[in-house]
Amino acid sequence: MSARTHSRPHPAPPGGVDIRLPWWALALPALAFITLLTLILNPSNAHAATGDPAITQLLQRAQQLFAR
Repeated sequence: MSARTHSRPHPAPPGGVDIRLPWWALALPALAFITLLTLILNPSNAHAATGDPAITQLLQRAQQLFAR
């Protein structure tokens, strides 16, 4: 008795491997980026941050732009 071979339900894509990312693979890095950007732009949360006045002024300008 011969055994049946299983074929693929869909043919392979012509360009190579078809990889699909789950939704959280894009959502989690985006959420982390937005969270870190918010912490950087909000100086009231950065109690221990003492830096160059030029950097502080740059961050204040960026915060004013995003607040508009």
